[in-house]
Amino acid sequence: MINEQPEDKLSSGLVSIINKMMLVIVVLVIGLVSIPVIIYLGNRETPLGKDEQKSEQPVPLVEPAKKDNTAWWIAPDPTGITDDKQKVLVEYGKELIAHTAKYFGPNGSVAKISNGLNCQNCHLDAGTKIWGNNYGSVASLYPKLRARSGTVENIYKRVNDCFERSLNGKAIDTAGKEMQSIVAYINFLGTNVEKGKKAEGSGFKDLAYLDRAADPEKGSTVFKTKCQSCHQENGAGVWNAEKTEFTFPALWGNNSYNDGAGLFRISNFAKYVKYNMPQGVNYENPQLTDEEAWDVAAYVNSQQRPHINVPKDWPDKAKKPIDHPFGPYADKFTEKEHKYGPFKLIADAMKHIAAKTAGKPTS
Repeated sequence: MINEQPEDKLSSGLVSIINKMMLVIVVLVIGLVSIPVIIYLGNRETPLGKDEQKSEQPVPLVEPAKKDNTAWWIAPDPTGITDDKQKVLVEYGKELIAHTAKYFGPNGSVAKISNGLNCQNCHLDAGTKIWGNNYGSVASLYPKLRARSGTVENIYKRVNDCFERSLNGKAIDTAGKEMQSIVAYINFLGTNVEKGKKAEGSGFKDLAYLDRAADPEKGSTVFKTKCQSCHQENGAGVWNAEKTEFTFPALWGNNSYNDGAGLFRISNFAKYVKYNMPQGVNYENPQLTDEEAWDVAAYVNSQQRPHINVPKDWPDKAKKPIDHPFGPYADKFTEKEHKYGPFKLIADAMKHIAAKTAGKPTS
């Protein structure tokens, strides 16, 4: 056996030390690499906080908005009329609808016979706005039997009803230039609607009844926050600089519609404001809730306004609208209940009366 020299022992020791150091370095490297992995895996097993748990929950799918494929009525354009005489009549008729008060208001150039409102204060955009009480179906449906009068009415009668009720004025001459122009315009608007058919989006858009009566007190709050800036605290509206028509119409008082007008029925007023007010709103982007619309209608129609004596209205009591505020009625509900509701309850009672009446043998 060969004896090891001191140099060999030294060399072997150095090699051993180096190997051990290399092993330590490898272990350290493996440890450093493993730490992030261990932390990551550890976090995955740690219970999530409340916020994190929420984010891990499956996100409910939002149902896409249903596409509206309704073929809404579109008002024809008078500028396309080729008959010069007809065009003059129609354009003047449109002017009269848009600026009625300039011709028939307190300072009217034709006659001073109305309260200062314009026809388009109720029939928006000169009677062309979808769900803005437009004229799209007038030509196609008139003459027609109206339950309010119990008679067959033509367009002339319908227009003069508005003059006497909504404008709280006097009927105009049916043979006069102004009436002939108004009727020509209304008839023109209906040229693209089949006779006997109703234009899509004409009149008022339906609004569900509340489970309670409409509340004028709650409506007062709605009026102050959503309506007062235009119609003023006293509801008197704002006149233009020339005092020939309203910039913002009066909602009550001597210059507003009387208690025989269609808007004095709360359901009509609620539908009107729901889909058209505040100014700039339409049926696609209403701002008022259903409750706000009903309550502000109750508030406005609880205020003082002119009275019209129309004892011959609604000769058939059973055909009175559910919200007609004046008796007598075919049911046992009071005038206050018929004015403010709750309309669901009254509607059920009226259905029962109608069914009972229909079941009676005819004499």
